[in-house]
Amino acid sequence: MLVTSRSYYSKPIELLYKQTLKIFDNKPNSYHHCHINFKPNLFSIVSVQQYVDARDLFGRLMKEDPSTIKGAEALMLGEMLTLPQNFGNIFLGETFSSYISVHNDSSQVVKDILVKADLQTSSQRLNLSASNNAVTELKPESCIDDVIHHEVKEIGTHILVCAVSYTTQAGEKLYFRKFFKFQVLKPLDVKTKFYNAETDEVFLEAQIQNITTSSMFMEKVSLEPSVMYNVAELNTVETGDEGTSTFGKMSYLQPMDTRQYLYCLKPKPEFAEKAGVIKGVTVIGKLDIVWKTNLGERGRLQTSQLQRMAPGYGDVRLSLEMIPDTVNLEEPFDITCKITNCSERTMDLVLEMCNTCSIHWCGVSGRQLGKVSPSASLVLPLKLLSSVQGLQSISGLRLTDTFLKRTYEYDDIAQVCVVCPYMSRES
Repeated sequence: MLVTSRSYYSKPIELLYKQTLKIFDNKPNSYHHCHINFKPNLFSIVSVQQYVDARDLFGRLMKEDPSTIKGAEALMLGEMLTLPQNFGNIFLGETFSSYISVHNDSSQVVKDILVKADLQTSSQRLNLSASNNAVTELKPESCIDDVIHHEVKEIGTHILVCAVSYTTQAGEKLYFRKFFKFQVLKPLDVKTKFYNAETDEVFLEAQIQNITTSSMFMEKVSLEPSVMYNVAELNTVETGDEGTSTFGKMSYLQPMDTRQYLYCLKPKPEFAEKAGVIKGVTVIGKLDIVWKTNLGERGRLQTSQLQRMAPGYGDVRLSLEMIPDTVNLEEPFDITCKITNCSERTMDLVLEMCNTCSIHWCGVSGRQLGKVSPSASLVLPLKLLSSVQGLQSISGLRLTDTFLKRTYEYDDIAQVCVVCPYMSRES
């Protein structure tokens, strides 16, 4: 009885390569012959990284390289296929596929042939056989074929167990197994950073590093936001009507290279006004990464739910809705503040405006703002001026809750550039 197991990724060129492993057992008149056809790897003879921009020189080197297939210079290929001694590298998120063939190389008809393929991982044992029904008989020089697929979701040692049981013409029941061990490795290293803006926007920077030994084509890197947020990708540059990727037309990630992706998350309108809800949101979403390796194998990984440290606003949050970038020296200018009650109780607020050495508030200090319900907001227009040129920090606002006699201080709220309108541009 002959058993063949081949790891492959549905590539016709791989059918040309085969490696054989022969295994014998101690039973009389029994011969089990196992062929294992491994997936070939790409092996580079000439380093072409330094000739990427010199297309003519690259083409000439391709023609002179004895390992290059004729005409491959037109396809920009500079590598040849080599035969590995094992299954090769299999990475988390890829689909492991194997072709299993049971061949009767004896001169007798065998009956009740049952072929079973299991994949043993560190945590579970999976049955990958397409059918668990026994084949009635198998004639000499005939075979039973099966193709199995499994999306790899665990890192570590995996063992493919191929078991065959059959009955001889003499009624003797025979059984044997073959084991094929391989390692599943981590293909990518993903790191994330969060930046919380004053406007409730959240910026996510995702750093993705290729920790394999071959190049990757990054087919898709997207962020699936949680139900409270909308997401905008910031990885393109607008050129006319179309956007161009910041990584260029060919999105390749070389071994050990790192790429940064940036996303902006904004609260949905139905949640934007609920300050208490947004304050407590820590789950942002998850990254969906799809790539292809040098032989076209597709892999996909999804991160777990990304969580950020929610900013602490205290009981009262003060944010700026509108402020000019540049103002004139000693001329009043307007800003618009938004006061939000982030507590679970109603507040009765009083506004005090304290001048600093450079910032002077215009208006009545100590005025009543009225009662503000939980999660409610109050928009407040204010006027001020600066007596000092340069980049000045807006400070000196005080909010007092008359119910609890508690005062909240707000300094360094924002910065504004103060210029002198009487100074000529030439000076």
